[in-house]
Amino acid sequence: MNAQSSFDQAASLQIFDKAQRNTFASHYPEGPHTLRHTLGSHPLLELDALADLAQQLPEASVEYNRGDLPIGVDGKPGATGLSIAETIRQVAKANSWAVLKNVEQSPVYKALLTDLLDELRGEIEAKTGAMLTPQAFIFISSPNAVTPYHFDPEHNILLQVRGSKVMTQFPAGDARFAADSVHESYHTGGPRELTWDDALMDGASEFPLGPGDAVYVPVMAPHFVRNGPLPSVSLSITWRSTWSYGESEARAFNALLRKAGLSPKAPGRWPATNRAKSLGYRAIRKAGLSPA
Repeated sequence: MNAQSSFDQAASLQIFDKAQRNTFASHYPEGPHTLRHTLGSHPLLELDALADLAQQLPEASVEYNRGDLPIGVDGKPGATGLSIAETIRQVAKANSWAVLKNVEQSPVYKALLTDLLDELRGEIEAKTGAMLTPQAFIFISSPNAVTPYHFDPEHNILLQVRGSKVMTQFPAGDARFAADSVHESYHTGGPRELTWDDALMDGASEFPLGPGDAVYVPVMAPHFVRNGPLPSVSLSITWRSTWSYGESEARAFNALLRKAGLSPKAPGRWPATNRAKSLGYRAIRKAGLSPA
């Protein structure tokens, strides 16, 4: 069977069955949980296909660095000296971590993302409204590589395809795990990496993942990932909602208030709309008065 036939056959399969969709619906959008998927060894997620994709993507859509990192890092980690294609093809021994961002820029990967999200569209839109800004990211990791402690602004399902890893998540919206000022900095152009303290582990939830496993990550839930003893490939499918954008805009508005010497209240989690601060920030940005 050639690659196109394999792709066509894979595209015809249901990746999340009814039981998994029910599980997702019962936890979404605030409850982290695991799912099972049938994506399997998809031809678009083989190492050679990913190396080819990496060379086609814009430079800004490719990030890779050393994999032997601590849970907390200060700034971006160092490079390994390999090209991105070499990093992916030699991932078993490259001591690297790589991410291909916004792979939906490629039509075939966009089709894969659309197929996956369409299976969950009903459950998503019943809770948080229209599915906005669908994106996909692919992670390729060497044995024992670490993705340091950070957060992301999207609703996210990470599907494990090859190898194993453990994702350690922390409660979203809890200032103990990510201070309000850090959220505000991120939403006005700052980094997403967070300061680590071993004392935080008493609030951790660990999600072991092997091929066929997936985990849902709520918006801005802090997490880090430790890869298992084999090379790993994972696909992250993400989307935004009116609520998630409202939370982002409210955080950015709070950054302006804090800069003015105030101590603003953190935005509410879903289903709070954060409408007043969201509209306020949009008005400021439209007037050209915001730095972000």
